[in-house]
Parts: sequence; structure tokens; C-alpha cells
Amino acid sequence: MCLPDPVERCALPPHRPRLIFARDDLSGTDKRLPEATRILVVEDDYLVATQIEAALQEAGLETAGIATTAEEAIELAVSWRPALAVIDIRLAGKRDGIDTAVELFREHGIRCVFATAHNDRDTRARAEPAFPLGWLQKPYTMASLVEIVRQALGDLNESSK
Repeated sequence: MCLPDPVERCALPPHRPRLIFARDDLSGTDKRLPEATRILVVEDDYLVATQIEAALQEAGLETAGIATTAEEAIELAVSWRPALAVIDIRLAGKRDGIDTAVELFREHGIRCVFATAHNDRDTRARAEPAFPLGWLQKPYTMASLVEIVRQALGDLNESSK
């Protein structure tokens, strides 16, 4: 029964929920859905980071979040276990992207793609212990970023076979 007070709501008749099952299109087959492939974005420029995240998501990839410091990157990596990290070399905080990439690889087995303006021989030599899967020179297009991320994921899949 509804009361005249507009704050009071009408009581709905008792209702038991019905279970509805969706058809499993994979039933009876050996096909499996692929696991979500998460990409960690390590970039301290907010606009660039959100562009990267949006481009990856539009390409059908899941992101593990955006980190602006090495510490945030490690924390997100432990929580989300990304397959790959896209890392800028200049980051907020005391540690740079190379230190971050090396720790992600050594401690967590996470490889990276560097997306940076710093691409000189000394920088590349310092980054070798992280075994990066690619380098993308800034400025770059989001299409080229998605392409290099897909190539890196392909390389990871090939090496895991």
C-alpha cells in the first residue's frame, strides 16, 4: 500500500529472482577465451598518459593503470600483473623509467616498450638490462604506439611457446 507521503515508497510485492543462463558458444569445443592482456602505462605527463591509455583501450587492450613514478609502477605491477609496460624515461620522483623497467623485469618478469624522447646510445646501453621489446621515439602517433605494443605482445607470445 502506498502512503501519501512522497518520501515513502510503495512496497513491491514479494518477488523471487529468476535465474537465466546464457548460451555458452564455446561449449563442446577446445577453444578458450584469451586471458586479458594488461598494459601498464608509466608516464608522468597526464595528457600523454591519458592519450596512451585511451589508444590502448580503443585497440581492445586492457590497461593496468597509469603510474607517474617508479614506486607507483611497481605497486601497480604487483597488483595487476601486466603483460607489458609502456614506459617513458623521464618520470616524476627520484627514479627514472630505466630504473623502473629494470626492476619490473628483474623482480617481476615484466618486459617493456620505451616511449620516450631519450633514445641516444648511452641511454639504450643503460636500458639493456631491462631487455626492452621496443623503442618509440617521441613525438609519436597513437597508431604507432598501438602497433609497437601489438608487436611486443606478439614477441612475448612467441617466446612463451
